[in-house]
Amino acid sequence: MNLSESARAVFAVLAAAGTATRPQLAAGAGLSKPTVSSAVAELEAAGLAAHSGTASSGTGRNAAVYRLGPAAGAVLAVDLGPALTRVHGCALDGTLLAEATSPRADAVDAVREALAALPANAPLRSIVVAVGDVTTRDLEGAGMRPATAKAGPVFDAIAVALPSGVPVHLENNVNCAALAELHEGAARGRRTFGYLRIGVGVGLGIVVGGEVLRGANGAAGEVARLPYPWDEGREPRREALEGQIGARSLLRRTRQAWRDTDGPCPRTADRLFALAGEGHATAAAVVAHHAADVGRIAAAVTAVLDPGLIVLGGSTGADPQLVPGVRAELDRLSWPTEVVSSTVGDSGTVVGAARLAVARGVQNVTEPAAAKD
Repeated sequence: MNLSESARAVFAVLAAAGTATRPQLAAGAGLSKPTVSSAVAELEAAGLAAHSGTASSGTGRNAAVYRLGPAAGAVLAVDLGPALTRVHGCALDGTLLAEATSPRADAVDAVREALAALPANAPLRSIVVAVGDVTTRDLEGAGMRPATAKAGPVFDAIAVALPSGVPVHLENNVNCAALAELHEGAARGRRTFGYLRIGVGVGLGIVVGGEVLRGANGAAGEVARLPYPWDEGREPRREALEGQIGARSLLRRTRQAWRDTDGPCPRTADRLFALAGEGHATAAAVVAHHAADVGRIAAAVTAVLDPGLIVLGGSTGADPQLVPGVRAELDRLSWPTEVVSSTVGDSGTVVGAARLAVARGVQNVTEPAAAKD
């Protein structure tokens, strides 16, 4: 947009704060009060900022309070999960404006529902789609097929519902969940950590210095590609580790370990963990074995990254029953590292995707307009 440098700086501060007075905007942007007054007037004229009331300054004077204006717009975050699609629409200050959830097969309906709930006069600034593959990619607009086999068909379907001309960013779903843990979850206050997701698949989100590490190919943290098995007489197979640690393998091992006297064999991981929590001996043994397996992945992560903290997430990884076993195996094979369970739950991916969408939306507003030939 054609904004002055000072207006761009003030807008970024206002978006981060939600509401602010001119003295607060001046302090946040590092600008003089007269410059901020001029910038605020520019933003108000563009509909990017609006007066929202007054606040006492403590000196007997009232200060005008500002918020984002209707022209600031909104962003859309889509989590194409393995079973469910979750969609959040947010203002550029992060306020949740719309949300929808549907089975993955009905992803288009969820996207359309969230879009319909956004303010009609709010331009869409950015779209982030969280996918279960290594791809991290920017698209010029809706309707372009991403280079990822796992996300392709579903993305092609939802692209029809996405407004044209809006920047679309594809992000690895584990990276999005790591962002949620960083800002709102178990890793708040930590600048470096690893988010290890264990569910149907396995993945790692790496945060270093408060930033997600994506790697040269957008594939940093793809622990499913660790060589496995690695033993004399056995050749590693591609993504064999995911086949060993994933939820399907966990249930297969459960069936193999189950005895006739154990009662009905659990058909879901949730039921397995529930039985283990109730003290069922066979269920507890299977869960303990699973914790040791996860601990071995954590040991590999620690050996390479030394993250100081590992957050366990995912449909099986987030269960607190795993933590003691993971810690024990990690201590045995590597060096002591803090291990905690995720606190953002199933919504972590879409929450993280929304944070990324907001950051990109603010950037799209505050970037200088490209010069035309």
